[in-house]
Amino acid sequence: MLLTDLRTIFERDPAARNWLEVLFCYPGLQALVFHRLAHWLYKIGIPFIPRFISHTSRFLTGIEIHPGALIGQGVFIDHGMGVVIGETAIVGDYALIYQGVTLGGTGKESGKRHPTLGSHVVVGAGAKVLGNIQIGDRVRIGAGSVVLRDVPSNTTVVGIPGRVTRQNNSSSNVLDHDKVRDVEAEVIRALFERVKSLEKQFEQLEQSSLSPTELGDELTDNSKSNNSDGMIEDFLDGAGI
Repeated sequence: MLLTDLRTIFERDPAARNWLEVLFCYPGLQALVFHRLAHWLYKIGIPFIPRFISHTSRFLTGIEIHPGALIGQGVFIDHGMGVVIGETAIVGDYALIYQGVTLGGTGKESGKRHPTLGSHVVVGAGAKVLGNIQIGDRVRIGAGSVVLRDVPSNTTVVGIPGRVTRQNNSSSNVLDHDKVRDVEAEVIRALFERVKSLEKQFEQLEQSSLSPTELGDELTDNSKSNNSDGMIEDFLDGAGI
């Protein structure tokens, strides 16, 4: 599993130049090595020592992984400072996690209380994935997003709260933030156009009557408003409103 983790780093990080540098200068890899040992001791019921190993790893690498978390093979924690992975979290194979990510809970509930990530998931810097939720395979979570609901496979999620902005991700694990849709800006634009349309209709109603040309313009505006209804509803539904 260590060899798989090493190969993954060389495949994904162009700054990785040699094995010695990766082994001694990549805190993400070091944190995973500590975690593999702590998790094995945790599974066989050894008290205290797994948590102490986890605490030592946090001190040395800045990455906190509870010994109970299940981490798949080929996982790459890039940079890693401030990453927190909770006790019942599950991270699928070949996931890519950037610095400041939290895979945490939402309260003091018992049982499964942390997220489950599928394979080939990319979690951008500073993103928070909270609660016992399911993140599908090949999902990309944008930097700074807060994900509180299940996410289907092959999608891109951004925002607070996280909303699906793109379907059918390609097989590449790169998260191109410059190509991610700004859903909030799109909805604000749709609402702005709706307000302008209503203002125009109100001004027309103040006049004595509508000419055939004006009536046609009003119908066109109404058609545009109806087309934006779906976008606004999807946006509000993503927030649980």
